[in-house]
Amino acid sequence: MVAAQAWADGLPARTCYRRFVRVLFITATRIGDAVLSTGLLDHLIRAHPEARFTIACGPAAEGVFARMPRRDCTIVLAKRPWRAHWLDLWRATAGHRWDLVVDLRASAFSWLVLAQRRVVAKGGRHPEPRVKQLGALLGLDPPPLPVAWFAPEDAARAAALMPGPGPWIALGPTANWDRKVWPPGRFVAVFRALTAPDGPLPGARAAILGGPGAQEAAMAAPVLDALGERAVDLVGSLALPEAAAVLARSAFFIGNDSGLMHLAAATGTPTLGLFGPSRVLEYAPVGARAAHVVAPGSPDLDSMPALEVGPVLAAAERLLAAGVPA
Repeated sequence: MVAAQAWADGLPARTCYRRFVRVLFITATRIGDAVLSTGLLDHLIRAHPEARFTIACGPAAEGVFARMPRRDCTIVLAKRPWRAHWLDLWRATAGHRWDLVVDLRASAFSWLVLAQRRVVAKGGRHPEPRVKQLGALLGLDPPPLPVAWFAPEDAARAAALMPGPGPWIALGPTANWDRKVWPPGRFVAVFRALTAPDGPLPGARAAILGGPGAQEAAMAAPVLDALGERAVDLVGSLALPEAAAVLARSAFFIGNDSGLMHLAAATGTPTLGLFGPSRVLEYAPVGARAAHVVAPGSPDLDSMPALEVGPVLAAAERLLAAGVPA
C-alpha cells in the first residue's frame, strides 16, 4: 500500500506501508463503551478488506461483537485479582505478530506484544464526546458512527417476538444504577401520548428491554404492569445481537442512559436518551437519528426526578418528525 493510502486510512504514512492483516482490538468492559467503539472497528473493516480481527473485551460486552464481520475470535477479559486478566491476554496473544494493536483501555499492554503499529488511547476523562476521542486516535474527523451487528437469525427472532405490521416502540426503563432511572410512570405517560390516535405513532405497541437480573426486572415491572397487553416483556431474555435486531425493528426507542440506549442509536432507530447524573457530553447517544434530554440540575445525583414528561415528549415528537437525514 502506498503511503498516501495509509494516510487516507487514518494512520500516519511514516509507519504504515501495507494493509493490515492481523488486528488486535482491545476495547471496553461496559456495553455502552463497547458499542461506541464499533465505529472505529467498522472503519478498519472497510479500510482494510484483508484484515482479520481479534477482539478483547469484558464479559458483558462480548455479545456486541458476536456477529462482527471478519472476527477470528473474542478474548473475554474477566477481571482477576492483581490484574491477572492482563496476563491471560498476554498468554493468548504474545505468540503472534500483530499488524495493528488498538488499545482503548489506555494500558501498557500493547507494548508487550510484537506489533507493526500501535494505537493507544489516553487515560482519564475528556470533556468531549467519546466517539470524537476514539476517532482522533486514527485521525478521523468526523468520527465514524457506531454500528450494530446482527444476523438473519436474530432478525427472525425479533420478528417472532414483535409480530404484525404495526409500529413498535422500544422502551428502556432500566439502568445499571437506580439514580439514572426515570420514574416508570413517566415512561408510561410518554408512550401513551405517542401512541394516541393523534400521536405520531398511533396504536403502536411496546417492547420493554433491559439487562439480566432481578434488579433490572424490578425496574421494568411497573411499566409492564401499566401497559399490560400492549407490551411484550423482553427484559433479560435476549442476547445482544437479538436486542439489536429488536431495536432495528422498532420505530422509536426511549430509555435511560445505558448500554441499551447506545445499541439503539447504533442501529439507526430514532433514539432518545434520558440523562440525570451522567456525563452527557461524553456519553450522549450517537447515531443517524439520536437525541437526548437532560434533567434539570444534572449531573446532581438526585436530578432525574426533576425531568418532567413535557420536555421528553416534545423531544420525542421533534425526533420522529425530523425524518431520515439525506
